[in-house]
Amino acid sequence: MDVTAWALVPVAGMLVAATAAVLIVVVALTDTASRDRVMVLRAVAEVIRAVRGRR
Repeated sequence: MDVTAWALVPVAGMLVAATAAVLIVVVALTDTASRDRVMVLRAVAEVIRAVRGRR
């Protein structure tokens, strides 16, 4: 593989993961009552921490 590919593959992977996280939050918050949004955002943050290995 080319040196450029070694640099771009991790960047592309992180971009895909970030886009997926944003889409999950948008879908989760659509038509959600304001009192439930805090729980949804906390759950998403917990999943992101678990995926990143901080939990």
